[in-house]
Amino acid sequence: MLKDKTALLLVNVGTPNNPSVQAVRRYLFQFLNDPRVIDLPWLARKILVNLIIVPFRAPKSAKLYQRLWTDEGSPLLTNTLRLQEKLQKSLDSQADVFVGMRYQEPSIRKAAASIKEGGYTRLIVLPMFPQYASSTSGTASQAVMEEIGKWNTIPHVHFINQFYNHPAFVDAFAQRIAAYQPNTYDFVLFSYHGLPNNHNDKSHPGIPSAQCECEKAMPPHGQFCYKAACYETTRLLVEKLNLQGDKFTTAFQSRLSNNWMQPFTDKTLNMLAQKGIKRLLVVAPSFTADCLETTDEIGHEYKNEFMAAGGEQLTLVESLNDSDPWVDALKQILASHL
Repeated sequence: MLKDKTALLLVNVGTPNNPSVQAVRRYLFQFLNDPRVIDLPWLARKILVNLIIVPFRAPKSAKLYQRLWTDEGSPLLTNTLRLQEKLQKSLDSQADVFVGMRYQEPSIRKAAASIKEGGYTRLIVLPMFPQYASSTSGTASQAVMEEIGKWNTIPHVHFINQFYNHPAFVDAFAQRIAAYQPNTYDFVLFSYHGLPNNHNDKSHPGIPSAQCECEKAMPPHGQFCYKAACYETTRLLVEKLNLQGDKFTTAFQSRLSNNWMQPFTDKTLNMLAQKGIKRLLVVAPSFTADCLETTDEIGHEYKNEFMAAGGEQLTLVESLNDSDPWVDALKQILASHL
């Protein structure tokens, strides 16, 4: 009897091919025209994205990517490829590991073509986002389904939609934070990528996210509520690290408007500085690989804002990237699916 062949597809959001304005413009066009990212009617989205947002944002974003770029390329991509290599060695013959970016290269389409050509009988899809959101895990899963749906023979497919509460993920991130000795800082800020409020509202119809008390406890309707998952992630990490209740808080970054999840990270930073917090440790548990939103937005822009408001030190906890505890955690997360 032939042995099953398993493919593991790691999916991340993606990155421009290079930090030029032209490359960043291509990336933003693809990213922001995704209806799961900007959920407006087709025509309104096209006008807003193609005629307003991208033309004005591309040059500014290109400068940020130029500041972020390394000799190896985009940190998001290089971190993910190094993780792929280490995870492949660790899994050995249990599965073959592929990488696909939702936007730009290496694309999900190319990864899917390689998986099809390899004749795999089982496919595990792991979007690299700890907490489920339609604009991240949802669109990644949809893109994979659109590709494999064209195949004559579709293998057994399993999606791991989120893993924020898996003990192995919590342990790996807690180890990362503990290395920075959080108790030696005045305060710890857990900063998650924000979402428009209506995205959260859609995850539990009938219960507006503004009325959800998930910052206190995980509600019955919170299984796929991003806001609930973020606050639960903070609670799990705080418990693991034994942080005091008055020494941490949760906030949300990268907003495009004021109609996004609150409290906002930048305003929280200013408030903490005004309260006399001098040494601040920032953790970003919605990211598994360092990227523009961690290294530059937090580590550069927010750091400068905090210092200008009276703070003396802002330290960003490095993401999991390709660390050995993260490789081990992924093996545990994948164990029941292999």
